[in-house]
This record gives sequence, C-alpha cells and structure tokens, in this order.
Amino acid sequence: MLVVEKLEKSFSGGDRPVPVLRGIDLTLDASRTLALTGESGSGKSTLLHLIAGLDAADGGRILIDGDDLAAMDDTRRAALRRGTVGVVFQQFNLIPSLTVAQNIAFQARLAGRNDRDWDARLTERLGLASHTHKYPEQLSGGQQQRVAIGRTLAARPKLVLADEPTGNLDEDTGEQVLDLMLELVAETGAALMMVTHSTRLAARMERRLHLERGEIRC
Repeated sequence: MLVVEKLEKSFSGGDRPVPVLRGIDLTLDASRTLALTGESGSGKSTLLHLIAGLDAADGGRILIDGDDLAAMDDTRRAALRRGTVGVVFQQFNLIPSLTVAQNIAFQARLAGRNDRDWDARLTERLGLASHTHKYPEQLSGGQQQRVAIGRTLAARPKLVLADEPTGNLDEDTGEQVLDLMLELVAETGAALMMVTHSTRLAARMERRLHLERGEIRC
C-alpha cells in the first residue's frame, strides 16, 4: 500500500538548508498498522505531510497503492486525499458551520462515495448517534476527535495517516479514541500509520519505527 524510498526533505535555515529527513525507507502493507515515534523536531509530522501530498520532497519517492506521488499534479494529489488517503490531525479541523452528521459526510461526498448506511454505522460505533444535530463547539474534545475520525473513514480510504490523533485528549479518552480507530480501520481493511509521542499508544500498533535526527531507528 505504501512504499517510501530514500526520502529527503530540508527546510531553509539562514545561510544553508537544514535537513529534516535523511534518506527515509519504509513500507506499510494493506490492513496493517504502524506507529512512528520520535522526539519533537525529529521529522515525524514532516514525513506524514509528505506522504499525504501536503508538501513536496527534495529527493526519493513515495508510492501509494502503486502510484508515484511525485508524478501527480495538485489536482491529482487533492483527489488522492479525498479518496485513497485519509488524514486525522491533532487539531480536529472540523467545519464549525456544519453539524456532526454533515462533518462526517463531508469527505465522502467530495470523493463521490457518500453512503448513508455506512455513515449511520460509523456514527453509532463512534458513540455520536445522539449528537448528529450538534455543532463542533457543542462537543467535548474527545467527541470532536471522534467526528474527525468518522469524517476520514466515511470515504473508506485505503491508507489512514494519523498525526498525534490523541494529543489533545486526556489519557483515558485518548485510549478510547484509539480503540475505536483501530476497530474501524480493521473493519474497513485500511492501512494505518500513526505519529505519536506515546510509547504506550505506539505499543498498540503492529509495527513501530522510531525517527531520530531524520533517520529511521527500528
């Protein structure tokens, strides 16, 4: 599902570029889960954003379901994020003017995959059935993150990228949200790559990789 080869990325830093990723290699098969850990500034979020097509690499390549990300224009990358790749951010990024039900359906509608029965199942599984008429500001942090997960999974992506999805939640709520995400990802058959600072949450995933100074340490 995902192949990353010799990936490099630098950012400008005064007189010379500052390397953030130094020749990253990794693979992730369909229906498998992977945790990516590392200290702040190690390049975790940068790697996730490159895989999501939100930024361009300086070298190497990223293949998603056999397609080379570098060969895609902005329109094709946007289409990839609507259908094949789903992203769950630490900041929930819900649309404040839409209800819970409308937020969950939003991504799938953009991808042309809106399925009311699947939306209803997701809403029920996420414990949101009694909140579908509410707006994001009326929800707790844990509820908002559940809506964000539902919005991502409603389009049935083949690859889910989660960037510190429990980072704004307390420990118990974070565990509950991760439980739900793992269950639903398994049900859809998607691959899951999660960035986390938590070794406890990382241990819940099938594989773990550690980023240190822009390089993978297993």
